[in-house]
Amino acid sequence: MRTIDWINGGIELIDQTLLPGRLEIARIETVDALIGAIRRLAVRGAPALGVAGALGVALAASSEPGPAERDAAVARLRAARPTAVNLAWGVDQAAACLPGGFPGVLARALEIRDDDVAACVSMGVYGAALLTELAPARDRLAVMTVCNTGGLAAVERGTALGVIQTLHERGALAEALAMETRPLLQGARLTAWELARMGAPYRLVADSAGPFLLARGHADAVVIGADRIAADGDTANKIGSYALALGARRAGVPFVVVAPETTIDMSTPTGAAIAIEDRPAGEITEIRGVRLAPDGAAALNPAFDVTPHDLITAIVTDRRVIRLDRGETLATVSPGSRAVEGSGLR
Repeated sequence: MRTIDWINGGIELIDQTLLPGRLEIARIETVDALIGAIRRLAVRGAPALGVAGALGVALAASSEPGPAERDAAVARLRAARPTAVNLAWGVDQAAACLPGGFPGVLARALEIRDDDVAACVSMGVYGAALLTELAPARDRLAVMTVCNTGGLAAVERGTALGVIQTLHERGALAEALAMETRPLLQGARLTAWELARMGAPYRLVADSAGPFLLARGHADAVVIGADRIAADGDTANKIGSYALALGARRAGVPFVVVAPETTIDMSTPTGAAIAIEDRPAGEITEIRGVRLAPDGAAALNPAFDVTPHDLITAIVTDRRVIRLDRGETLATVSPGSRAVEGSGLR
């Protein structure tokens, strides 16, 4: 099953706001409808947003009445979510093909889609090998994760959850510990749904319990995704990631970031320069329309936090592993080819 794809002249995507109760495919035929789907999180996750951005440019090229309207639609799409660098990257990649017309734009967008599928397989192979290396005394690993980084966050397979899936397929996963991920419960709604579908052993964990469980030895590693990785390795990810990194450091547990090369933004020097998206207060004061807080309660709702690079053991991409704990950096470890022995990739 693909999270997002181009079907018969439009975009079809899983509406993630309806999961786990209903699995429904939304059809998107205008750029503004796609922007709405992105902002309400019907489609989310850095890799999936990169593909959505590229396919959205194809929509603009095929549906807008003129160049001015097309370019304005592309600009609106690019700015739909500021923290996730993949959205802007996907838009820019496809927009660079606009002078050649719609066929060239669509071809590039579909190439980005296919590249994501291959990249997720590669990240799973690299990441599983690294976790096995970091915990050599364990035949099967307990792995903690936050938010949703599986196929729903990509096209087919995922980043951090793709690593967990690879471990499971190899019989090397003891348990996945999925943080519930407040306020929108992507862990409870989406990650648990995906883990159940793959038949992996898992338990849900309240966000505030994560660091304590790490201190008690419940996990051999923490793996997270990323929405933007700065040049120094500072990583923006779903709110709650920083707390897990602090808990992992205190407990001596490896903390690993898994994301495609396209999530690395060398033009952003440090995490301090990453724009953090503020989400509506209603996401905290209500749950699916049920009021939790008193009327008039104000809320502060950052969608992401930034984990400093000195708390990160390693960054795994589809082309390399950067061991920050050994002094390696994004600038000193060059990306290799995507081919990984035993992955089936070439």
